[in-house]
Amino acid sequence: MDTVLEIKDLTVSFDGFKAVNDVSTAVKKGDIHFFIGPNGAGKTTLLDAICGRVKPAAGSIFFKDCGDVTKLAEHEIVERGIGRKFQVPSVFNSITVFENMELAAEKKRTIFSTLFSKLSQEQMERIEYVLNIIGLYEKRFEKPAALSHGEKQWLEIGMLFVQQPEIMLLDEPVAGMGRKETDKTGELLKEIAKDCSVVVVEHDMDFVRDFASTVTVLHEGTLLVEGDMEEVQKDPRVIEVYLGRGGE
Repeated sequence: MDTVLEIKDLTVSFDGFKAVNDVSTAVKKGDIHFFIGPNGAGKTTLLDAICGRVKPAAGSIFFKDCGDVTKLAEHEIVERGIGRKFQVPSVFNSITVFENMELAAEKKRTIFSTLFSKLSQEQMERIEYVLNIIGLYEKRFEKPAALSHGEKQWLEIGMLFVQQPEIMLLDEPVAGMGRKETDKTGELLKEIAKDCSVVVVEHDMDFVRDFASTVTVLHEGTLLVEGDMEEVQKDPRVIEVYLGRGGE
């Protein structure tokens, strides 16, 4: 598979502490790539570096033909096709599900500008397509307050997906979900991965086992091991780290 994102010798430091230390890895087109590891392993910091929230002390992140995106501002990285969803859903509760999708599709900064502008036919069709994929088409005229926790997560994933990113970064997307919603989220990611590579930071090992294409294990800021889930869970280094940290 083609490489969409390549991380080379990346180091991120905070007051001398290396939260990410000389990490090199790559995300392939159509992959669902999980980053796992104990708390403090550097997983979220790595996502922050990819999307431009933090600047690395060393190393590079190459995205498609855009060059090294560590040289770009956060909004420029978004414009190039890297979308980021954080752990806590951040949707607008005062407007409907459909209006939230409109806001995302237009990439506008105010609710007012979206409510008083008209979408193109192509944008309308894209929104309806994504609403059907995330299972919220029937609830498109409801406000997010009426949605379950899982549905709010799917709405925010849909708000990213409607922008047609090349890669989507998700931070613990199934946190707080029951098994049924977790499995539905995994199936949603498999559908999204047909059009968009997905990078996931996650602690739920059943979720990782069921839906990962590639797994990267981080430990104390370094890359410990990488491969498919079967390879990773049999690696003695991984077993030692997880047993030593209480299986987090």
